[in-house]
Amino acid sequence: MLGRRQIREKVVGSLYSYQQNPIKFDILEKNMFSEIEKIYHLYIYQLNFLVGLKALAEKQMEIGKNKYIKTEENSNPNQKFIGNQVLKKIEENDERLSFTSKHQDLKWDINHELLVKTFQRMTAGKRYQDFMKEDGYSFEDDQKFIGKLFLRYIAENDDFHEHVEEKEMSWADDYHIANSMMQKTIGFLKENEPSHTLIKMIKDEDDRDFARKLLKEALNHWEETEKKIGSMLDNWDLERISLLDKIILIAAISELNYFPLTPGRVIINEYIEICKVFSSDRSNIFINGILDKYTKDLNRN
Repeated sequence: MLGRRQIREKVVGSLYSYQQNPIKFDILEKNMFSEIEKIYHLYIYQLNFLVGLKALAEKQMEIGKNKYIKTEENSNPNQKFIGNQVLKKIEENDERLSFTSKHQDLKWDINHELLVKTFQRMTAGKRYQDFMKEDGYSFEDDQKFIGKLFLRYIAENDDFHEHVEEKEMSWADDYHIANSMMQKTIGFLKENEPSHTLIKMIKDEDDRDFARKLLKEALNHWEETEKKIGSMLDNWDLERISLLDKIILIAAISELNYFPLTPGRVIINEYIEICKVFSSDRSNIFINGILDKYTKDLNRN
């Protein structure tokens, strides 16, 4: 579970979609949860990419062993990468295996061009070569290596980003969320504990109710909230606010109004972070100012 910021982010995205193309609430809600589920698919796809790199390394070793004329490296290959303890935990994870078996499109072909290209870049890189030369098999060292490998060859890999966007358009907007899920998964693994479950955006019915209620309250009180925003603008016309900034404000004010158990400052901070994803630095300052003023008027701590 990443926290509710990512759920809030998907609500904001759904509200934006609704303003572009108004549809019935039940369809909008269904679409929102479908988009959330797609993030889990991307997350599994990324995990499977790491597993694919391991499978490719094993294939290369097998090819080397079967050569007619062998080098010492062919006969006794360095198995530190394929023996990486974190990589093995990911490979053996029951949930990943089960989900992939039901969604074969999330499995990587060992001969996929991007997988092969990334493997070649990885094995030629200094970090990989230094890791392979190091003695010992510390779990912490394995964890750090896989974490850095993920950042370099998946999270920050433009070719990977372009590929997943072509495979599923919505993945481009959710890439940063899946990346966070991956980093937490790698970081949470323990040496002597089995890894049976993975991270989900929505962990229980409370999260689902939160997403549904926030979406509904924002839409049901849209015009009323617009007027509240307009009353707080000094020498500024509501029409001059970008649609996205207005939606972020409406979602935040709706949560301040209808979720009294969440501290006001927590809500403001969450939407400022969301603003960093969707808008500009100037928007951050503007939205923070409006929400700060609104919470003071409400006497909302």
